[in-house]
Formats: sequence, structure tokens, C-alpha cells
Amino acid sequence: MTGLEEEQLYAGFIRAGRRRADPPLLEREEEQAQLKKMVAALGEGRPAVVSVTGRPGFGHNALLRWTARLAEERSVRVLRVSGSLAERDLRYGTVTQLLGLLGEMAEPALDALRGPREPDGLPGLPELLRTAHRVPTLVTVEDAQWLDAASLNWLQALVRRLSTGVPLALLIARTGLDPHGPDWLAEATPSTRLTRHLTVRPLSSRAVAALVERICGTPCDEAFAAAATHASLGSPAVLRSALQCFTDAGHRPSADRAPQLHTLITGIIGDRAGRALRGLTDEATAVLRALAVAGDLLDFPLICAVAGLCTVSESRLRATLEMAGFTVPDGSYERIRLPVVQARILEDMPTAERTALYARAAHLAYRAVSDDEDIARLLLQAPPIGEPWAVHVLRGSAGAALRRGDFARAATYLDRALDEIQDPVQRAHISLDLAGAEAVSAPEASDRRLAALIRSQGEGEAWSQLRIRALDLILARGDDAWARRAAAEALTTARGTERDNLIALYWYAAETGPETGDVSAFDVPDMPVHPLAPAQAGIRAGQLAARGRHRGRAAELARRALDAGNAVPAVIRLVAARALWLTDAATEAEDRLAAIVAELRRRHCHPVLARALTIRAELHLRSGRLDAADRAADAAERAMPIAAWHPLAAPLLIAVRAVVALETRRYDEARALSGAPMPPGAEYGIHWPDLLYARARVATEEGRSAEAVELFKECGRWLLRRQWANPIVLPWRSSAARACISLGDQEQAQHLILEELVLARRWGAPSALGLAQLCAGCFDQKGLAAGIRALPRVPRELPTRLAYAWVLVELATEEIARGNHAAAARLLKELSQRTVAHTSTRLAERVRWLTARLEQPTTPGDAALPTGWGDLSPAERQTAELARRGLGNREIAEQLVVSRRTVEHRLSSAYKKLHITSRKELRARSRPMERDVTDVV
Repeated sequence: MTGLEEEQLYAGFIRAGRRRADPPLLEREEEQAQLKKMVAALGEGRPAVVSVTGRPGFGHNALLRWTARLAEERSVRVLRVSGSLAERDLRYGTVTQLLGLLGEMAEPALDALRGPREPDGLPGLPELLRTAHRVPTLVTVEDAQWLDAASLNWLQALVRRLSTGVPLALLIARTGLDPHGPDWLAEATPSTRLTRHLTVRPLSSRAVAALVERICGTPCDEAFAAAATHASLGSPAVLRSALQCFTDAGHRPSADRAPQLHTLITGIIGDRAGRALRGLTDEATAVLRALAVAGDLLDFPLICAVAGLCTVSESRLRATLEMAGFTVPDGSYERIRLPVVQARILEDMPTAERTALYARAAHLAYRAVSDDEDIARLLLQAPPIGEPWAVHVLRGSAGAALRRGDFARAATYLDRALDEIQDPVQRAHISLDLAGAEAVSAPEASDRRLAALIRSQGEGEAWSQLRIRALDLILARGDDAWARRAAAEALTTARGTERDNLIALYWYAAETGPETGDVSAFDVPDMPVHPLAPAQAGIRAGQLAARGRHRGRAAELARRALDAGNAVPAVIRLVAARALWLTDAATEAEDRLAAIVAELRRRHCHPVLARALTIRAELHLRSGRLDAADRAADAAERAMPIAAWHPLAAPLLIAVRAVVALETRRYDEARALSGAPMPPGAEYGIHWPDLLYARARVATEEGRSAEAVELFKECGRWLLRRQWANPIVLPWRSSAARACISLGDQEQAQHLILEELVLARRWGAPSALGLAQLCAGCFDQKGLAAGIRALPRVPRELPTRLAYAWVLVELATEEIARGNHAAAARLLKELSQRTVAHTSTRLAERVRWLTARLEQPTTPGDAALPTGWGDLSPAERQTAELARRGLGNREIAEQLVVSRRTVEHRLSSAYKKLHITSRKELRARSRPMERDVTDVV
């Protein structure tokens, strides 16, 4: 078999060949110079032994063919032979090729080699040496790594017989796949002066650029050449194949096409590697497979142990794999060069052998104290280990994955842990953890798993806690309707504390779930009016707070539930913490909530954690801590992405984000969030009023007061249907009242605010009462004037200080518009004591504008104002006042901290009430007073 045959085995890679000249060699000038000297010396009668080594595809065989052509040009006889994978086990296969080229004189030797008996001596060697004395001879051996053992011994004998005066040169090309080691030829050489070793290096970027231009017909940029060099590892054979396909596809060699070339190169390398594997020895194959499994974790001696090799030359194996291009050295480690090669190494391995290899690697990695997640990745591909450490490693790795938010990976680890042998309770705990991870990555699978846990019939405290925690997870994700049915079914067999907790969870689901009217369909005991069980106390506290009754009793019950710690389901403790916050014990409630969040983080209970963080974000928002609210909302979405939330629970997080965006002047984001389509069924959930309220806030900001009033009232109707009358839950009445005032509907506004006053007095919380009393001042200017001198006495750090601050700002703005600077100054002084003024961008900008206005001369009295001025709403008066002073819409929007759309809407409404059509007419009617007015800042 010669290098020009139709199918040539080349370093284990089968490539189609045609009878054509080799392409020009690139960056081989140094090697060519050495080979020229060898040919010249051969003509002078001096022998030589030259080995050319390199990784597969680097062109060492091409150098032999170039040298052979050069020798023929100089009248040197050339005998070309090659090793091959197919003839590796054929005795004297390569020698037979060589002797066949000598003609008739070698026929007796060939007959001896072909005979049934082992030939004596070294048939054909004397004949070759005799002819070499007459004619200078170059023997080239391509792919010498495939030489059979008999041919190898024959060539070693030839080398030993070379001496000065025998004009014969042996030129051998090989790769690192040589099973006899890289130095077998040197050991046979009688003199080091006869031996030369040439190593073919990878191509540089400059040479690759030249190759690209030669094949593609056009120069390439530096980025393309660098990408091609990196992807191909400088292999000329790989590059030629890939560039030919690249050109045939019509691509041009530019940086934007580098990904397509990279894909082609990856496929070619993978195909070549797959075929090259067939040429490895069994030991090298076993080690390479072990490296593919655990080469990143274990050093080479341990890799050999994984491969099952106890007595083997490690250095020889490493050299073989490195020269073959499969691996690169890294201290005591060997690394597989490319991921595609790693995949090809394992894909043809029988499944049973591959899984057993992973199991052995996991055992050794555990003994070597590797990282848990690295061991877990091995266990994912291994059969059940049957040892306790495997479960421990998999659960620990799942926890690490959950901490970085990789829920799918955590679920994979936990699912694999279920394959191990363990007791039923431990298996149930893993199933619960798996359901928590799947709640994010596969919600439907999580629901099925939790349902199975709730229906489990195990007895004892451990099983009771598992069932309660499973129901807790379902409620946290928001599926209240299903949870109510599950709780009712579980109650039929529950006893003791489990029964108390199930009753509490049932009534939580009934209180917060969709309005289906089927609550009485289940035979479940009523919630006690004076509950003794801590879980039931927490639910009762939430009911009292929502209805706005018995504030002291609500606080007492909430504390009882929170004091019980994790004996009470987490969702109930969240209800209790929020109820405590509504009683104005804000600091205590937030501290309790922080403790719950910390516990849930430790337990990796992400559905409940997401719910807790959302409540924390809401409380931060209402307290005016917008940065903290934004961070908590981000954390909630990291704990459980919004797409994984049940439709009944999702609106709260969206509402909080929308209002935070509004307060920080991200109007487009607020509009997009509040107006985004909700999943079907969201409008029936407990948090739908929060989204309605957020939408109303956005509508108010944009000047759509009529729409805002309807949204606020719809929010109120939803709350009242559930008897949630407490104004501190959502202050929809006072918000709707202010929108009614902007529409001129004083009667409805007064009715709403008076109703809020009554309910706030009944609840008795200073925050609720103070906000209602402050809003009431908007309707009675005489009462307001007196109220400004004696503002409601409320705690400085009241929970609802954001809403309270905004009412103060609106009142101050109205007083400035009326020219009552003294009253406005007192309102701003009160506002300055509220730290919220420094956290809300909109609020802070409005305060700065109001402060600047107070420094301006007092504006004219009402007598100088245009006719109909008194018919305008406060918001319209503020906007029209700035317009008549000459400010443009953009400047007005910046001064009032509203959107330009809101300014346009307010001016349009003001023009209608003033019976004018333009800003010019507004200024004309106000012209007599302009001499006393300066522009506002």
C-alpha cells in the first residue's frame, strides 16, 4: 500500500485520495532545509536515519513525499512504503511492500516471508544493502506508527547495519499513536550522528491567512485568520478540508463568517478523532475514555486506576496521547484537547461499560475529596452506587445549584438521588426538595409530586411535617383552589397538630383563593373565633387585619403565630407578619419577616421564599424605601421567575414592580408592567386588587383621571366582596377621592374620604387615621387651614409614609397655587421629617420644585386670575399656572414630575373649562399680572 492509493489510511483517519500532487507546504522551510542536506549527503554516500513526527493532519507524510520527489530529481532511488491500520497485525506487511519494490532479486525472500513457517534470519535485508551499495537509496516509511512488530524488528536491524559508506537513508514519518513509543528508532541507531528528529509544528496565523487566500481566492482579515487558527489548532489537513467546504458553501473569509467555519472545523475534527480511536492500543483507549469521564478531576495516576490499569508506563501513555493530538499536559493532569473529541471518545462505548466507568470515577473522585458538584455530575451518568455518601453528595450539589439559581440542575441532582437505596422518610424529604426545585423549572411536575406527598399514608411526626410542608409549597406558588381540596382530603385522617395546621391552611386557601362559592362543600371545621393553635391564630390575625377590626387582638394573635417558629407553616407566618405590620408594629413585623426569609433561604424553599420576598418588597415600597423594594423584587424573581408563578399569585410582584418604576420616573416601564396581559385566571386571585391599584396609579400619573377612578373603585369592590374593609390594606378610597377632585366630582370624593375616615377610626392605627384625616383636608379649605396648623399626630416612621408624603406634597402644591406660601411651608416642614422624601425620585423632585416656588414672589390673588380658574382641579391649576408663565410641556412635566402626556391631558381639560383653545389665549387673559411674575425654575 502506497501513499497514492485510492484510499489511504492516514494516522488512523480514512481520507479519500486522488492521484494529485500534494499542496504546497506552508511554514516547513526549516524541515525542508534539513531534508535537503540529507538528500545531498546521501548522494555523497553518507547514510542517515530521519524521523518526522507530528500530530495527525500536520503534514509529516507530505514532507516525506516532498523529499522523495527531491531525491528522484537527483537520481536517488526511492522506495516508498507505508504502515496502515489494516495491516497492523499482518506479519512483515511493510517489509513485504519494500521487498516487492526490489524486483526479481527479492523473490526468494518474499517466498520465505509468505511461507507457512517462520523465516530464518531477516529475509531480504542483505539484498537491500547490496543494491544500496550500487545505487543510493532512500527508503520512506509513512505512518510508521502502524508497523507490525515483525516489520519493526526488520527495520531496526536495517538501522543497526547502517554505517559510513552505505548510501542508504531511512526516512520515517509517524504520529504519537506509535504503540512502541516515540524513541524506538533512536534506540536502534548505532550512532547519534546518523539520527535526526524533526517535529512538525502547527501553522501560525500568518500561514493560515495564506492558506485561506489560496483556497478561498481572496484575502481574509486578521480576526478570521486568528479564529481559524484557534479552532483548527493549526492543522493544515483540517484547515484544507474545512476551507474547501466553506468555499463550496459560498462564504467569504470575513470575521462575521468565523462561526460557520468553526462549525465545519468542529465536525471535521470530531470525525477524524472518531476514526483515529480505532488505531489506539487497548490500554491507551481505556485511559482516553477515563480522561473523557474524569480528566478534569483526577490526576493521571488516578485516571489509570479508573481505567483499570495497575502496571503500565504512565509516561509512555501520556506521550502517546499527546503526540496523537488527543490530550495536552497540565502538570500531573492530562486534559482532552477539544470537547467534540471528548464526546466522540464516549459515544461508541457500550452503555453498561460507560456507566460502570462513571461509577468507578465517582468512587475515586469521592476518595480524592473532589468538589461535590463534580462528583454529582459523574453520579448522574452512573448506576445507583448503593452507598450513603452518594445521596449526601447529590443533595449538597442540589443546594449549591439552588443558591446560584440553577433550578433545573438542582432538580436533576435530586431526581438522581431518588435512585439510591434509602429509607422512606429520607426519600420523601428528597421528593419534597425536588418538588421545590421543580416548582421553578417544571411547575406541573412539582404539583404532581406534592400531591403524592400530601396523600402519603406514613404515620408519625416526620410524615405529618412532610405533608404540611408540601401543602405549604402549593399555597406559596399560589394554587389556592387545589390546596383547599388537598387540605380537606388530608383532614379526614389527620390528628393533633397536623389537624390544627391543616384547618388553618384550608381557611387560608379559602380566604385567598378564587371566589368559587364552594367553600362549604367540604366538611371542614370553622375557624375558631378565639383560636388556641398558633397556625390558626396567624390566620385569624390576618382576617381581623383585613377586615379592620380589633387591632390589639390582631397584633396579639399574629405574635403568637410568629413566636411558634417553624412549627407554623411558612405561608401562615407570612400572613401573621403582614397583619402585624398593618397594626403599625412595622419595625417588629419587618424583623420577623427578615427571620422568615433567612430560614427559607437555608431550606432552599424557593416558592415560599419568593412569596416572602415579594411581601418584603411591598412593605419597603409602602414605607418609601424604593431601592430596598427594587432589590427585594429582584430577589423574589431570582428565587422564582415570574413565569413559574401561579396565575393567582403573579399580580402582586408585577404590581410592586410597576409602582416602584412609577415612583422612580421609569414611566414606560411602569406602563408596560401594569398593562401587560395577565395569564387566564389571574383576575380571580387575592392579589388582583394590587394590580388594579397599580394600574390606577399609572392612569392617574398620565392624567387619565376618569379611568383611574374606575380602576380604584373596581379594586375596592373586589376587596369589599371579601369584607376586606381596612383602608390600610389598600388606600383605594382616598386615592379615588383625589382623582375625583381632579374631575370636579367633589360630592363623590367627599363621600369616599369620609368613609375612609370612619373605617380608619374603627381600625385605630395612627398611620391609617393620619392619612385619612390629611386627605379630608382637601375638601374643606377652612378646615384644611386649621389642620395645617395642627396636622394629625402620627408616628414619624409610620408604615404608610410614602402615601402620607404624597398627600402632603399635593396639599402643599395646592396651597402654593392659591398663593398661601405660609401654609405650604408648614406642610413642607412636616414632609421634611419623613425620610421617604429622599428615596422617591418623583417625590424628591417635587419637593425641590416646591421649595424653589416658595422662594419666588407671592403670586397674584384670585381676582387677577382668568375667569373660570376656580373650576379647575388642583392638578389642572398647577399645570395651567406654569403654562401661563411661559413654560413648555417638557418643562412643565419636569417641574411637576409627571409625563408629557399627563401635561397635555391636563391642559386640554383646563382649556375646555376656561372656554379657550390655546396657550396664547391663556396668557392673553393673564397678561395684566405678568409684570409681577418671574419664571419658575
